[in-house]
Amino acid sequence: MLATALLMAVTAMANWPQEGARIIPLPSPRLDGEVALEATLSARKSVREYADEPLSLTELSQLLWAAQGVTYSGARRTAPSAGALYPIELYVVAGNVEGLEKGLYRYRVGQHDLAEVAAEDVQAQLASAALEQESVKNAPAVIVIAGVVERTAQKYGQRAVRYVHMEVGAVAENILLQAAALELGAVFVGAFSDTQVKQVLRMADEESPFAILPIGRAR
Repeated sequence: MLATALLMAVTAMANWPQEGARIIPLPSPRLDGEVALEATLSARKSVREYADEPLSLTELSQLLWAAQGVTYSGARRTAPSAGALYPIELYVVAGNVEGLEKGLYRYRVGQHDLAEVAAEDVQAQLASAALEQESVKNAPAVIVIAGVVERTAQKYGQRAVRYVHMEVGAVAENILLQAAALELGAVFVGAFSDTQVKQVLRMADEESPFAILPIGRAR
């Protein structure tokens, strides 16, 4: 029964989004870089103020791949997941990204692309849901980490919440380290209204928001 439930969940995601939704292909991610891991760890810090400069679509692509990109065997991802059940979903609020119109998008892991959720600027609404934090309001792009706890609970029961929280931390750190390697600034935001964030991002009932990460060039 577990295998059947998981297959249904994967199939549902594969069929998302609705027919007619705009799909934005992302540049292929780099699998090597010029910055040592130790240097990236040393450079990582919380950055809440951003220059009035855009992110490139290539930079956004790399950040999303670092968060949940497919790696070896064509199925595993860049962040560990209990039971390889992958409850994480990523949303992108684009405010100033070259080659990407302002709006709300969802990252499709297997296709490495973005599916448009809403063709409107929702960044001010997201900032309001995040207690009017300026970093959320002013960043060129904001990545929101959401998750479906039930995917993990089907196997692990009550411990699923703990495991999903662990996974969110791993995904967030991947984003923060990749941002540092790209000489970008980012910050982990955990203060927000769950209900309002769900409304702004048009999340499904079974999804929960866990973290907001504004990203831009440090001012």
